[in-house]
Amino acid sequence: MNMNAKVKMQGPLVAIGGAEDKASEAQILRHVVSLSGKEAPVVGVITTASSIPEDVYAAYEDAFRLFGAAEVLDVRIRDRKDAEADEFVAMIQRSDIVFLSGGDQMRLTNVLGASAALDAIRERRTDGAVIAGTSAGAACQSRTMVYGGSPDDSLRKGAVKMTAGFGFVEDVIIDTHFLERGRFSRLMEVGTTNPEYLGVGLGENAGVHFDGNIMRALGPGHVILVDSSDIGGSNVFELHDGEPVAVSNVKMHALVNGYGFDMGTRRVLGPDELKALGLEQSIAYS
Repeated sequence: MNMNAKVKMQGPLVAIGGAEDKASEAQILRHVVSLSGKEAPVVGVITTASSIPEDVYAAYEDAFRLFGAAEVLDVRIRDRKDAEADEFVAMIQRSDIVFLSGGDQMRLTNVLGASAALDAIRERRTDGAVIAGTSAGAACQSRTMVYGGSPDDSLRKGAVKMTAGFGFVEDVIIDTHFLERGRFSRLMEVGTTNPEYLGVGLGENAGVHFDGNIMRALGPGHVILVDSSDIGGSNVFELHDGEPVAVSNVKMHALVNGYGFDMGTRRVLGPDELKALGLEQSIAYS
């Protein structure tokens, strides 16, 4: 299920759980703009995942211009031919921030996977550009991606559907709209079968900023972490597909803005610790 590309990653990476504020305080999108380090960055909005790209682009154009973008580029890649087109690759190469909209993550990976456009996104990140995405544009960021599974009864062997993501961040699996759509059992099933993966459940209007081994929570919503690295045991290997899973000693953490998590030591970091590490938030509210 894993894509083979291994890339050196230098630029900031932000994953958002969906339905983020685009007006008012808009904490998360303002933070994304601030991460570029430029007063007037160029933002490329990729609407591949969306079925209504015109409306989605218009909403983000208004938001990013409000927050100081010099240009907001409409990177409207709709098929694999577009994903190879010089026009769209050039837009990505010009962007200080590459933003992946929400929609259908399978469409996103199908259209962009193994393309010149995806190569350009990875190259921009190695050059220090910001890569951010919301909903589907966040779920695709991990090397293994969740794309289905009933929220009502996913704690059954094989109930959660997974495939390859883009591999922008390692050793996590990201799920979005997490609290609003009751997706706890999805990440518990993932963690039972893949204990090395940290489950990152992003609520709406909540996000995380990946910075090396440190993950920082953003926005007014909740970030739920499902850590199965110390599970005491499970019956999963004895089951047939569809049978209920038993598992013990799964850890869960709820983070809010200003809190973080050390993915190396698997430890929650409070606001004071983040400040001591020099990792305090720099969100502009004005």
